[in-house]
Amino acid sequence: MIENQDIRPAQVIGPLGEPLTLEDLPSPSTKRWVVRRKAEVVAAVNGGLLTIDEVLERYGLTLEEFASWQRAVDRSGMQGLRVTRIQHYRDLYERQFKY
Repeated sequence: MIENQDIRPAQVIGPLGEPLTLEDLPSPSTKRWVVRRKAEVVAAVNGGLLTIDEVLERYGLTLEEFASWQRAVDRSGMQGLRVTRIQHYRDLYERQFKY
């Protein structure tokens, strides 16, 4: 077991395959969440750059909102984060899950 759980990577791999550091993340004052910004925040959490609690505090998100971003990326990749396509991907996932 690792004794010091506070060790974090200096960078992780971003959603487009590029290195992603804390400085590369969207500004804490971000109001317009485009697909790329959402995907960068999800990648930062998945890679251990930030914790979920830090993301919620830094960006003023709810746990449900961030969890929906993670589910969308897991199910459909970056395309699942597109607001205009949420219903399409949700229906597609539910149909696949039934069969």
